[in-house]
Amino acid sequence: MSDTAERERTLATRLRVAIVRLNRRLRTQTESNVTLSQMSAMACLWRNGPLAPRELATKEGVQPPSMTRVIAALEDLGLVGRRQHPTDGRQAIVELTDSGRARMDQEVSVREQWLDLRLAELTEQERTTLSDAARILDRMAQL
Repeated sequence: MSDTAERERTLATRLRVAIVRLNRRLRTQTESNVTLSQMSAMACLWRNGPLAPRELATKEGVQPPSMTRVIAALEDLGLVGRRQHPTDGRQAIVELTDSGRARMDQEVSVREQWLDLRLAELTEQERTTLSDAARILDRMAQL
């Protein structure tokens, strides 16, 4: 393996581990009876608004039957609801309920407060570096 390839592999490993650890820490900031898959689906609806189940599954990168189970569990918790599609009666639209929106607002607020405290401990240069990294990571995630 070339020296460059070894450095890239090491960067990939370090980056993956750091992202997993940060995500784990962020998740521990709130007590939740919602699974990671369910929270991800709720976050997708929170960002994108109401979606058909198939659209939600596509955006989340899961198969429609898996998303059907996630939606059913969230419905049982009163966090999402379904309504008839406005132009296609064969389809449903899934959307966050008022309770689901409040839950997402609370989750984001608590996690961002924790992250704000951690960012305040960094130097200006470190925050600038993280700002650049956030833009790059977002671009990578959309590929």
